[in-house]
This record gives sequence, C-alpha cells and structure tokens, in this order.
Amino acid sequence: MRNNFIGGVIAVVIVAALIVGYSSLFAVYQTQQALVVRLGQPVRVVNEPGLHVKVPFIDTVIAIDKRILDLEAPPQEVIASDQKRLVVDAFARYRIQDPLRFYQTLGSIQGANSQLSILLNSALRRVLGEVTFTHVVRDQRADLMGRIRELVDREAGAYGIQVVDVRIRRADLPEQNSQAVYQRMQTERQREAAEFRAQGAQRAQEIRSRADREVTVLVADAQSQSEQIRGEGDAKRNQIFADAFNQDQDFFTFYRSMQAYETSLKPTDTRLVLKPDSSFFRYFNDPTGKGRTQPQAAPNAAAAAPAR
Repeated sequence: MRNNFIGGVIAVVIVAALIVGYSSLFAVYQTQQALVVRLGQPVRVVNEPGLHVKVPFIDTVIAIDKRILDLEAPPQEVIASDQKRLVVDAFARYRIQDPLRFYQTLGSIQGANSQLSILLNSALRRVLGEVTFTHVVRDQRADLMGRIRELVDREAGAYGIQVVDVRIRRADLPEQNSQAVYQRMQTERQREAAEFRAQGAQRAQEIRSRADREVTVLVADAQSQSEQIRGEGDAKRNQIFADAFNQDQDFFTFYRSMQAYETSLKPTDTRLVLKPDSSFFRYFNDPTGKGRTQPQAAPNAAAAAPAR
C-alpha cells in the first residue's frame, strides 16, 4: 500500500515537471520575433529563431511578424497646387522594427494598418498639394513617391515601424472631370481633323487645277503639232500627186479614176445620181478614157478626190 502511494506521488511529480518544463519553453519561427511579457510588463525581445526559455505560468510570449507587410490605402481625392482634383490610389510596405514600441503604442497589425493609413493619407495630401497635376502624372512621380515614403517613415518611427516603400498605383482625374477632358480632347481632335481635311481638299484642288491646266496646254500643243504635221503631209501628198501627174497624165488619171470607182461603188450602196453621159464613167465606155475631151482642170479634180 505504501509503495503504491509513493509511486503515485512520483507520477504526479513527473507530470508536474513535464507541464512546468513545457510551459517554460517557447519557439520562435524564422518569420517571427517574440516579445516576452511578465505580468503585463514587457521583459525582453527575442529576435533569434529557435527554442527559448521563459518563466512558466508568469511570462507570456507575444509573436510579432517580422516580414514586410502590405498596407492598402483606399483611393482618396487630393487637390494639386493648380487646383485640379486627383483620385490617388496608393499602397505602402512596412516592417516592424521595434517590437516593444510597436506593442506599447499600437498593439496589433490591425492597429498598425489603421494608423499608417492615416499617416499615408496625410503625407499624400501634403506632398501632392505642393505640385501640379502634370508633375504627379508624368514628370516627378518617382521623386514624389520617395518624398512621401520619407515623410511616412519619419512619423511611423514613433510606433516602431519602418516604412520600406510607398507607391502611387494610380493618379487620375475624377470620373466627371475625366469625361469633360475626354470630350474636350475629342472636340479638339475633330477640329484638327477637319482642318487637315480642308487643307488636303484645298491642296488636292490646286493639284487637280494645275494638272488640268497642264493637260489643256499639252493637248493644245499636241493638236497644233498634229495640224502642222497633217498640213505638211497634205502638202507633201499634193506635191507627190502633182509630180506623178506631170510624169504620166494618162496613167495618173486612170489610177485616180479606179480609186474613185472603188470608193464610190461600195457593196452596201451603189446608188449614184449622175447623168448617163457623165465623164465619171468614161472608162466604162472607152478603156482608154478618151471617149470625151478632158478639161484642163482634170488633174486638180483628180487630186482633190482622194479616197479616204
């Protein structure tokens, strides 16, 4: 009976020792840092990962994330120095550098996000209110984000927080202003397009008029040259006819008469209104064509009736 009692006491002592030993140890992960609090008062900060010792049942361990955390601030309106309203969407990244101060001032990540949102909004209004819309959107955006980060980091140091980065995701005009600007730009572009079209039409008309004038001049010159060449050809032809007539009048008269017959006696229409004894048919009555006395103007008449 006595041995059973002693065995029970030993078992209770062993269990108590295990509980005390388990309560006196705590683990810190790579992504965490720990704050040891004894009866509500901070005792020490543990930054090294691994297994650490605390006073059991008295000390409390508060794990604090030491990774870089994100802060998403809601979009807000900011008035630039040129009195233009901007809708700014920004975010920040931060880490907890002093766990003790962080615990004493903010206490939690939710509290840190709330306080940093206030600081970020204030810094945005302060910095962007000193510059123009163009500087925010295009010219000095990187420099402005650096100034905002420095301002927020300086104020967040009082809470044991280090601000790593601040970025402006979007900076644009409000919706109603954007529509007005878009319509104004559209009107301006339409005016420029109409002006370009008018200039193009004027230029096209000038080119067309110049081309028509040049065509008229070229056609007139070509017609003048053609008439001149045709006149020269007619003169040359008449000269050839005259020379041929002077060489052999009978043969020339016969040849011209044959051409006249070929031209006038077409297969489709052979009607002629002539006197039966007309000299036109002299070769029908006499193959030599001397049945009638030919007038002296016969060569000229023959030359004037070429086949066309």
